[in-house]
Amino acid sequence: MDALKSFIDLFADPRLFFLTTVVALVLIVWKRETFASDRWGWGLMGFLVVFFGFGLFDENFKLIIGKPDNVPIVALIFLLLFFTWFSMREAVRNDRRLSAGEPPIEKDEEDRVWTWPDLVYTELIAMVLCTVILIVWSIGLEAPLEQPANNANTPNPSKAPWYFLGLQEMLVYFDPWLAGVVLPSLIIVGLMAIPYIDNNPKGNGYYTFNERRAEVTIFLFGFVVLWSSLIILGTFLRGPNWNFFGPFEYWDIHKLEALTNVQLSEYIWVRWLGMALPGNWLVREIFGIILTIVYIGVLPVALAKKGLTGYYEKLGPTRYYVTVLLFLSMMSLPVKMLTRWLFNLKYVVSIPEFFFNI
Repeated sequence: MDALKSFIDLFADPRLFFLTTVVALVLIVWKRETFASDRWGWGLMGFLVVFFGFGLFDENFKLIIGKPDNVPIVALIFLLLFFTWFSMREAVRNDRRLSAGEPPIEKDEEDRVWTWPDLVYTELIAMVLCTVILIVWSIGLEAPLEQPANNANTPNPSKAPWYFLGLQEMLVYFDPWLAGVVLPSLIIVGLMAIPYIDNNPKGNGYYTFNERRAEVTIFLFGFVVLWSSLIILGTFLRGPNWNFFGPFEYWDIHKLEALTNVQLSEYIWVRWLGMALPGNWLVREIFGIILTIVYIGVLPVALAKKGLTGYYEKLGPTRYYVTVLLFLSMMSLPVKMLTRWLFNLKYVVSIPEFFFNI
């Protein structure tokens, strides 16, 4: 048992955890015909049940998943897996029908019913069931209320609510003005802009993958790998002093990991060129500034000429550049995560003179 727990704790390392989620997404997309089968869907749900059931026999793991704040996150993991499998299964079924010249399943199920009594009765039953669940939940779990806030005795770790844990995790890799203002604004604006950027009618009102390969894959990567995995990291694996702990590892407040976060300018001037950092901020950060300009300004143009030419012709200049900039903004998160984990790189551009860091 101890060997199995140690093996599982090994994957709590953020690099392996992130790599595992990426590989899992690749396999889901690549082997979607297999993943969409009922055997795989219910088998994965059973695996989660066994995993969390096994974890209940470990005191450290039980303290984490049994915390009233974390119980909904455990339920969300089951829901995330179920609806990812269900949507992929429906997409595979529809793709088979479309390839055979048949309409999607949703088109055959367009039988309309009256609002009264059919819909109202369904909503009433759903409301009663939700009320019963909430009552039982409130009786079985104590409300996660703590003592009034005290500046002299702050929680360790001090975590945001679960729906902000993704943003809190982003603060590890980005400056607060980016992680707390710019990137959330881009997420909201990007979601609002989707109907105007992507006006392809295929896939509207029915599940499909073959007709929306890139769009579905990007969404799954952004939502499942980046957003959901950050919530799981922040909930179950981030412990005291914001260190990473395995699910079966004791949260020792005395655990200290020696981290040497280095700026890109220090890598280039000190380590590679063997020189002292220039006193002028523009000269010091010129390499990071050029790299940022290339990433944001030059790369979209280069991709339009080679690599994404088809998308450029289909979307047009305005919609293409908005789409690519939003995509590159999303990809900046895994890039910063990997460079921090692999090279201890903190900021690409660091200008503390103006409180500006990227």
